[in-house]
Amino acid sequence: MSREQAIARIDAQFESGEFLAVLDRMIGYKTESQSDKRGAELQAYLDNELVPQFTALGFATKIVPSPSGRGPNLLATYHESDDLPTVLMYGHGDVVPGMEGEWRDGLDPWRCTTVGDRVYGRGTADNKGQHAINIAALRAVHETRGGRLGFNVKFIIEMGEEIGSPDLPKVCESLRDELKADVFIASDGPRLSAERPTIFLGCRGGRRIHLDLKLRDGAHHSGNWGGLLANPATILASAISTLVDRDGRILLDALKPPRISNQIRAALADVVVSPTPDEPSLSEGWGEEGLTPAERLYAWNTLEVLAINAGNVGNPANAIPGEAHAVLQLRFVVGTDIENVVPAIEKHLAATGYGDIKVSQSQFFNASRTDIDNPWVGWAVESVRQTTGKAPAMLPNFGGSLPNDVFTDILGLPTVWVPHSYPGCSQHAPDEHILKPVTAEALRIMAGLFWDLGEKK
Repeated sequence: MSREQAIARIDAQFESGEFLAVLDRMIGYKTESQSDKRGAELQAYLDNELVPQFTALGFATKIVPSPSGRGPNLLATYHESDDLPTVLMYGHGDVVPGMEGEWRDGLDPWRCTTVGDRVYGRGTADNKGQHAINIAALRAVHETRGGRLGFNVKFIIEMGEEIGSPDLPKVCESLRDELKADVFIASDGPRLSAERPTIFLGCRGGRRIHLDLKLRDGAHHSGNWGGLLANPATILASAISTLVDRDGRILLDALKPPRISNQIRAALADVVVSPTPDEPSLSEGWGEEGLTPAERLYAWNTLEVLAINAGNVGNPANAIPGEAHAVLQLRFVVGTDIENVVPAIEKHLAATGYGDIKVSQSQFFNASRTDIDNPWVGWAVESVRQTTGKAPAMLPNFGGSLPNDVFTDILGLPTVWVPHSYPGCSQHAPDEHILKPVTAEALRIMAGLFWDLGEKK
C-alpha cells in the first residue's frame, strides 16, 4: 500500500479505457443550463450519474434544490474520523450550449470522440472531465488503501455555473455548518499550458459596464443634417477613448488595481505566457506598460470593449443614428475598489464633457484569492512536484472568473485550484476537448495529492 501503487492504479484506469468510458456516459447528459428545456437533464445528471458514483465510494448524498429553481445542487459527504483533515471539493455539471452541427467533421458534442490525442465532447474540459478526474483519483486512493481515504471529503456539485452561479452563495450559506472544512481543493479552468502543471489560488473578477447615449428618436439623413446634428456614435467612441487608450491601457486611475506586490511579482517571475499554434499570438505593445504578459493577465486589470452598436452595421443607411450603445467589461484583481467603478466613470465623463452618457452595470463576478504563503499552498505545490517531477506554475489567480469568493468569503476557506484543461481546449466553442497526455498526468497528480492528504495529520 503506497503512493506509487495509487498512481499505478489510476494509470491502469486510464490506459484500460475505463476512465474515458465513464466520461463518455457523463458527457451524454445534455446539461445546458442556459436552456429552459434542460431541467430534467440537469436533475438526471446528479440523480443517475453522480449519486451512484459517490455512493459506491461510501459517500452520503443529498440533493439541494436551487432557491431560484434554475438548477439543483448535490452535496456528497464522506467522513472517516473527526481527527482527520477535511477537504471541500467543487465541480459543475452544467455546460454551455452544445452547438450541434458546428463541430469538426460532424462530431456529436454529446459523445466522447477520440481523434489522436484529443478527446472531443461538450463538457470534457468544462467541467465534467475535470471533476470526473478528481472522483476517479479519489476512487483509486480509496481502493489502494483498502476501503479508506485517510481524510474526510465534502463535494458540492452545482448545475448553474454557466449562468453565473446565481444560487451558489445562498446554497453554501445555508449549508455553512455542513460545508466546514480545512481546505478547498477543486479543478476548473485551464493550466498555464498543456506542458506545465498549474496551481492557482483564486480568480479575477468581472463587471460589465454599459454606456448608453440617446440624443433623439430615429436617424436623420446625413446629407441634409451632417455637420448640424451631434452623432452619438462619434461621441461614445470618443468617450471610451478617455477610459482606455488605443493600446488597451487603462487611463482612469479608479479602474486600476493597487501596485503589484513583490510577493506576487516573485510568484509570476517564471510564468511564461506562450500560445500554442492553435491559439492567437500575443499582440505586440498591447496592455499596461512595464508589466510582463503574466503580470498583465494574472495581476492587473483590463478594460475591454465587448460590444458597440449604432445604426445597422450589416445594412447601414446614409443617416446619422439617434443613439449609440456600448458594453465594456472590467476584469479586476483583489484590491480594486470595485464598488466605486461606476460612480468614478460617471464623475469622469461628466468632467470631460460626456455627461449625457448613461452609465450602468450588470453581470458581476467578485475577485478573490488565497494568500500565497498559506501552508496549504506550499503543501500542494510540493505534492504536484513530487508526482510530475516538474515545478508547477503557481498563479495568485487565473485570468478568468469562478465563484471562488463563495469559498473564501462565505466559508472562510483557503482555496487551491488544480486545473486539468489547457488554454487551447475550445472551451465554450465548437470542438471542446481535453488532451489525453494532460488528462493522464492530471489523474496522477490528483491521486498523488489525495494520497498525500491521507498522510497529513
